[in-house]
Amino acid sequence: MTDTMGSIRLTGYAHGGGCACKIPPGELEEAVRGLTGQAGPDVLVGLDDGDDAAAIRLTDEIAVLSTADFFTPVVDDAYDWGRIAAANALSDVYAMGGRPVVAINLVGWPRDTLPMELMTEVLRGGLAVASEAGCPVIGGHSIDDPEPKYGMAVTGIAHPDRLLRNDSAAAGLPITLTKPIGVGLLNNRHKSTGEVFPAAIDTMTRLNRDAAEAALAAGARAATDVTGFGLLGHLYKMCRASGVGAVLDAAAVPVVDGALEALRDGFVSGGHGATWTGWRRTCAPPTVSARTSCCCSPTLRPPAACWWRVRCPAIR
Repeated sequence: MTDTMGSIRLTGYAHGGGCACKIPPGELEEAVRGLTGQAGPDVLVGLDDGDDAAAIRLTDEIAVLSTADFFTPVVDDAYDWGRIAAANALSDVYAMGGRPVVAINLVGWPRDTLPMELMTEVLRGGLAVASEAGCPVIGGHSIDDPEPKYGMAVTGIAHPDRLLRNDSAAAGLPITLTKPIGVGLLNNRHKSTGEVFPAAIDTMTRLNRDAAEAALAAGARAATDVTGFGLLGHLYKMCRASGVGAVLDAAAVPVVDGALEALRDGFVSGGHGATWTGWRRTCAPPTVSARTSCCCSPTLRPPAACWWRVRCPAIR
């Protein structure tokens, strides 16, 4: 990479960072409320609960999983952004208990503003992570876009009777996180200051493959990918789909190194407010204590006595 390319701050070309650019969930649900997906006996997971991927039964032993995920730069390093975006797209398949078998690139690039060599670095990063996952990347689609975007459409396979779903959570079971949370805070700090956080990059580029295999081996039936809507946002979706509630001990939630300091210094992700505002447009959100404890704790780390309760209107 040339010195000129190395001095380009990719995050400065995006109005937000990564999943913070997602359309708020409530607004999105309202927009698609009247649309109906194709139903059928072999559609195992469709549009009903907004799961991480669609699942279609091909045979008694094989279900095909299909998903797509792309976003604007979360880091300035093009290679790392490519790795992060690829790991994020592949994670949707792992969250369903599947194995990715093929992917295609999705690229939006401001070719009159950013050098094409920088796009090559993004694609090289995505290929590196896909290769680690044993998932061939074969072609893709690109457009000239005023804002850089990158991700993948991924196809995977799973056993139809061993899917991990967001509507299968059961009361009384523990909640397990496969990675620490808080990368959104560090990404926001990185965008504002240029500071680099290796722990956050390591977390975002690490595959959830081993976690998915361990979950299946342990007999887990419910899972979801925690990304742009945050831990409470995605947990709320799972609770709503499953008809259960959840209680979290705030002190027990793992946090990536540096995230609490970023929270203390006010680097709150732009997606946080949009997520809860979006939920309020179409449904009752989680209880007030759950909403405010996440990012409004007066202490650096929530005290041990602080609990987050996620409760859905249907089970009040």
